[in-house]
Amino acid sequence: MRPVHMLGALFVMALWGTNFAVSRYALREFSPMLMMAIRFAIVAAILLPFVKFPRNQLRQVLAYAFVLGGVHFPLMLHGMVGAEASTASIVIQLQVPFASLLAAYFFKDTLGWRRGIGMGIAFVGVAVIALRGGGGQSDPFHLLLIVLAAAAFSFSNIQVKWMGTVDPYQLNAYMALFAVPQLLLYSFVLESGQVEQVLNASWGAWTGIAYMVIASTIIAYAIWQPMVRRYDVNQTVPFLMLVPVFGVASGVLWLGEAMSWALIVGGVLVIAGVGIILIRRPKIVVARNTV
Repeated sequence: MRPVHMLGALFVMALWGTNFAVSRYALREFSPMLMMAIRFAIVAAILLPFVKFPRNQLRQVLAYAFVLGGVHFPLMLHGMVGAEASTASIVIQLQVPFASLLAAYFFKDTLGWRRGIGMGIAFVGVAVIALRGGGGQSDPFHLLLIVLAAAAFSFSNIQVKWMGTVDPYQLNAYMALFAVPQLLLYSFVLESGQVEQVLNASWGAWTGIAYMVIASTIIAYAIWQPMVRRYDVNQTVPFLMLVPVFGVASGVLWLGEAMSWALIVGGVLVIAGVGIILIRRPKIVVARNTV
């Protein structure tokens, strides 16, 4: 891989990793579902003029939008209300062992004992974090929501595999469009004060949403997707293990979250377990942002 592309990959991992801290910062002023509805409405408005309508894959895209917009993001954002950004960025890495399990079920991908050990190590790491609360303000219930969000996100990767060849920008654009009504419905049923939040939000909260839209979604994918197409999986996937590193660092440095031995030990175990799985080259590779 050329040095300029390595730097680009590191930049993308930094964008995705710090997005956890940015999201949690914005959650101080926006309720979870309203925040994501606003984010995806802006993403759709930016991308839709440049992509075609997925006429031949409409049902699949609708199903994909339901899994992400109706299941993954509600679980993820509600989980982050009670889980620190540093902890969430580690726990969500369970998407990788979940993806391997789903690939074994749907595509008969052989797990093998090494990948099985990797899964066990990753789950033990999350257990260490959960039992000690990450050393901060994270609680087991909200961490469980993030674990479930990881499982839902992994299933969305199965859906992408079923679609075959698909334009990632088209998929992101119409996923965002179809997710907005679901998120707004959840917001109106489960949340309150939406108008007040929009009118009274600070520039910092709006900057956070702008970061999620422009940096973490549009810019990150514009850099990452060409590299995924250009290089082999074993050259690009290892960079994904840096996401929780940036996630923990930004949570501690930007939000003042606690750094504890439980978080360090659990984080190392999760990253090590995920690394073992990725080295074994599973058929389903999680290579997208999750929040």
